[in-house]
Amino acid sequence: MRLIKLCSLFLPVMLVAAACTMPSGTPNAAATLQAIYTAQAATVSVIQTQSAPTATFTPQGLPTFQFPTIPAQTSFPTITSIPLNTFTPVPTLTRCDQVAFVKDVTVPDGTVFAPDAQFVKTWRLQNVGSCTWTTAYALVFSSGERMNGAAAVNLPGAVAPGQFVDVSVTLKAPPADGRYTGYWMLRNAAGVMFGLGENAQKPFFVSIRVMGDMTTVFDFVAEYCHADWRSGAGDLGCPGNVGGKNGYAIDVDKPQMENGQKYNGKGLLTVPQRVNNGYLSGYYQPFKVQKGDRFRAIVNCEYLAQGCNTIFRLDYRIGDGNIKTFWSFNEAYDGLYYTVDLDLSPLAGKEVIFILTALANGKAEPDKPLWVAPRIERPSNLVTPSATPTRTPTVTLTGTVTTTGTVTPTRTPTATSTITPTATVLPPTFTPTAT
Repeated sequence: MRLIKLCSLFLPVMLVAAACTMPSGTPNAAATLQAIYTAQAATVSVIQTQSAPTATFTPQGLPTFQFPTIPAQTSFPTITSIPLNTFTPVPTLTRCDQVAFVKDVTVPDGTVFAPDAQFVKTWRLQNVGSCTWTTAYALVFSSGERMNGAAAVNLPGAVAPGQFVDVSVTLKAPPADGRYTGYWMLRNAAGVMFGLGENAQKPFFVSIRVMGDMTTVFDFVAEYCHADWRSGAGDLGCPGNVGGKNGYAIDVDKPQMENGQKYNGKGLLTVPQRVNNGYLSGYYQPFKVQKGDRFRAIVNCEYLAQGCNTIFRLDYRIGDGNIKTFWSFNEAYDGLYYTVDLDLSPLAGKEVIFILTALANGKAEPDKPLWVAPRIERPSNLVTPSATPTRTPTVTLTGTVTTTGTVTPTRTPTATSTITPTATVLPPTFTPTAT
């Protein structure tokens, strides 16, 4: 009974307390937002905590790479340093037979002899080889002009290495004027030739000049009207229209040369056609050339021909062949004259048509090219009496002699033609350069 009374007393109190804790039917907005903010903050905190780096990080799931084990070398070769600056000289090899030239004992280079003159040439040589030269060794001809020398001349005695010896040979000057060179060597007992230089292959030589009396065998001035004179205007005849514009050739007695002096003889004035690069060519009758023949002349412009600038040319043709240039020389008015001396021996034995050509180097109006005593000479001892040659006139100059230039002939005939032979001579294929 007492228990029932207590339960009845506490029952209302418990109901009131339960009512206080029950949620209300209308949600509280502030409480709801607060709960959402709290949840979001907790989420951000969790994400930041997961993203923060740790002191040690080990990738998960990556395979571990293991390097192969390299077996240890049992031994390595020892490197020995080599000094780079160490030089061991190689002994110079000495040839068995080798010559050193010491000097010309007789007949220095360029010695002048008369035609057919006999002389003895002596060289002083040194044995720079390792073998002794015996009397079985000999001086022998190698190449060039032999000048009637013996085929071989034995040495006079034994020549040990380092010793000197004079070797000689008797020679004879050629009959024609000119320069001549003969090359010689030594020959050992086995017949092997040797000489100078590192390889003992160079010869030593004798070089002379032959000058003798000469006789004129062809006079270009005396024969000029037997020549066929042509220019770009065609055939001109002889002497042609002197002073005309087509060009002309005329002989001049005692011509006055460029330096004002007069020549005591004949000259040939060859005036080219009065056009730019105009020319004049005279074709002479065929002439048979012999060894030793020389073409000689003086070339210059006529006195007071100011502005004269001409190319002198000696052309030639053999038979019906092409015209070729044997020699050419560019002369501008400078107050000097020039001596021409050409060896015609390369044409020996041929019937040659010689052609005197004067070519204007640019404007032709002031050009007055003058050939003084153009001729072919031959050594007098080679002229046969039946030829009845004309003696070369003596060159006598009046007035004060001045320094003159000298033309040294170095050009030889070539296989190529400079002018193609036609009815009229064509101008050269090259373009002259003014000087």
